[in-house]
Amino acid sequence: MKIGIVVADREEWQPLREQVEQGDYREETFLGREVLCFSLPNGAQAEAILCGIGKVNAAAAAAHLADSGCHAVLNYGLSGGISGVARGEICVCDRFLEHDFDLTGIGYKPCEKPDQRYIYSADRKLTERLLALAPGAKTGTAVTGDTFVSDPALRDFLKTQFHAMCCDMETAAIAYVCEYAGIPFASVRRISDDAGNDAIESYREMNRMHEMHLHDLILRCAAGLETL
Repeated sequence: MKIGIVVADREEWQPLREQVEQGDYREETFLGREVLCFSLPNGAQAEAILCGIGKVNAAAAAAHLADSGCHAVLNYGLSGGISGVARGEICVCDRFLEHDFDLTGIGYKPCEKPDQRYIYSADRKLTERLLALAPGAKTGTAVTGDTFVSDPALRDFLKTQFHAMCCDMETAAIAYVCEYAGIPFASVRRISDDAGNDAIESYREMNRMHEMHLHDLILRCAAGLETL
């Protein structure tokens, strides 16, 4: 079995890299991005990519992992809080939408893609395992767009329109690729800010802390998988 891991931000990536470097691993590149290949305690292989921020980067990394034979893809990182969550809380997202995909001008619903699924779901088994490893974690909808949300008006729109729990810049793009590749996907996020006026500084502060331990949660999830 082979598990793919997608991480967008270098500060979020570094704790994973430091843990992997304690054992045997192989380093590769994909489109100039860092890739770490290593074994998990259950005998499965893992391939982790530092994809870079944004939907295009995330989708490219997910497509590479699908093409390289991964049986599941996992993601972790920081997210802005939209509703029902507080700074520092852990969220295991179970639905994903691209909030900046907009064909409403020609009659489609917000986020709707012609002749395609546009609300993607996390894999139930992976989600349940993450929740078991992170008691008290929240579940809900993650909305993704190529913008850092730091505007209360946009935050309130995402809450009202999509019943969003949190926002980020990668998860729905990964979920899209996994959906159409037929690969299970799950994501765990930590809330860094309230997506409001002080979101940028709150995010930077938490990102510099290197204390979220989400990488360890993802590795334990992957190591506990026997079948999918």
